[in-house]
Amino acid sequence: MLRKNKLIHLVCILGLIIALAACGNSNGSNHSDQKTADNLGNKDITLSYVAWVSAIASNHVMEAVLEDAGYNVTLKQITSGAMYSSVADGTSDATVCAWLPYTDKSYWEKYKDNLVDLGPHIHKAPLGLVVPEYMDVDSIEDLAKNKNGIGEKTDWTITGIDAGAGQMQVTRKKVMTGYGLDKWHLKSSSGTAMTAALQKAIKNKEPIIVTLWSPHWAFSDFDLKYLKDPKNFYGDPDDIKILTRKGLKEDSPAANKILDQFHWKKENMQKIMSMIHNGLEPKEAARKWVDNHQDIVSEWTKGVQ
Repeated sequence: MLRKNKLIHLVCILGLIIALAACGNSNGSNHSDQKTADNLGNKDITLSYVAWVSAIASNHVMEAVLEDAGYNVTLKQITSGAMYSSVADGTSDATVCAWLPYTDKSYWEKYKDNLVDLGPHIHKAPLGLVVPEYMDVDSIEDLAKNKNGIGEKTDWTITGIDAGAGQMQVTRKKVMTGYGLDKWHLKSSSGTAMTAALQKAIKNKEPIIVTLWSPHWAFSDFDLKYLKDPKNFYGDPDDIKILTRKGLKEDSPAANKILDQFHWKKENMQKIMSMIHNGLEPKEAARKWVDNHQDIVSEWTKGVQ
């Protein structure tokens, strides 16, 4: 009888040990899940951007990567000024479309106290006035001199993008004033309208002057050249930077880390722009690129659970 009681007692002890071990494993699993949740933090992320084809490409790629990490991403298409102000006031969490230190200098100076600069994802991105190679002008000074009657041939018009873009401000306030382009008119439109006008002019081999930047699909599709800027009003090539609102690192650690580690080559961005230009929806083009370039994406997500 005593032996039987000892056996029952031993079975009870073993059962208790197994139960405690199971609880320990359960607690460890819960801890791991909590750690992952803490790593993500607030899962709702808003990215602001301007409707430039380069910005459309980079934002949709970042949308796909952040969604794969577990975030709910909203893309907000707005103007340049609103892009900066929305990140500064916390209405948006980040932008990956800041052209600094030259082109967007006025916006940076106005909002920098409420922004966090995570550095560039594209290094040395030039911009300026661009013409087709077949045009017999090579410098902005040629416009001032009306070389070969270029003013009359183009109706004294430079075809630009959205009026609030930093490039438009530099063109209007510095380039046109500094080079004495008093007769010239800077026509505001949009990135899409500008490239449509460029395509039409090239198809008919007509002269046209546009505000353009690199990387851009147009440089892959057409023979184009930047007009020289001997007075360097456009400045040296900008970096395209990632800016976040203050507090994002604490609120959404994994998203902040991914944004901080985001960097790629111009050719990669240009591939997505070409896919979009050739008919793919931006979301579809971004997803295709992300799925086919996991070696690059894994560098951005390194250290994220």
